[in-house]
This record gives sequence, structure tokens and C-alpha cells, in this order.
Amino acid sequence: ENGDLANWMIPGKMIKGMGGAMDLVAGCRRIVVLMDHNDKAGGHKFRHACTLPLTGSNVVDVLITDLAVFARDDRSGSPFRLVECADGVTVDDVRERTGAKFGEFSDRHPRENGDPFPSARDGSPFSRG
Repeated sequence: ENGDLANWMIPGKMIKGMGGAMDLVAGCRRIVVLMDHNDKAGGHKFRHACTLPLTGSNVVDVLITDLAVFARDDRSGSPFRLVECADGVTVDDVRERTGAKFGEFSDRHPRENGDPFPSARDGSPFSRG
């Protein structure tokens, strides 16, 4: 909810190598996170507050999951807003499976009124074409 990012490592589990995610989030102007919306047990991964050690605090700009796309205008406290749902997924489905608070774009197809993903060719992370 705050744009915090915790890398994939679970405390107490063995890992290979050092990684480099902290360097990446410290040096990038825009962070896009791709992840499953829920964990294997159905628990929330997009949640009110992060419970794992942070890789970066207040660094995430766009979150893309298997259910939906969320974005925020800036890192100065603006909330994440639901940009788009995957095919067959409703806003209620997303709210049910999300622990974080989020707003909604007033238009379900925001690309028509300004592309929230200016670098994407067709503006849709769910595009298959």
C-alpha cells in the first residue's frame, strides 16, 4: 500500500548468491513490480504493510499481478489506483483478494483518456498481441 518492496527471500530460508535488488531500486526512477496476486495459501501479497525485510521503502510505482494492474501518480503519498483487471476478473474479485487499500480510476479504460503506461505499445500489460 505504501509502495514498499520486499525481495523474494523468506527469512531463515537458504538462498544462492547475493542478489542486487537494493541497487536496482536505489538507482531507478520508475519501479514496476510483476508478481502473483496471492501466495500459494491464498494470502495477500499486496497488503497494507510489508512484514518482510524491505528491499526499498516507498519505491514501487506500478504493480502488475495475475489479476490486475495498479499504479500511483507519484511517491509523495499518492495511493495506488486500480488501472485494469485481467479478463474475467471483477473489481470485487480484486478487492476480495487484496489486503491493501486502493482507489479506482473513474474510467475502466483509462488508456482512452491518457495512457498510464506511456512506454507500452498498446498501453495494456494484459495484451496478448
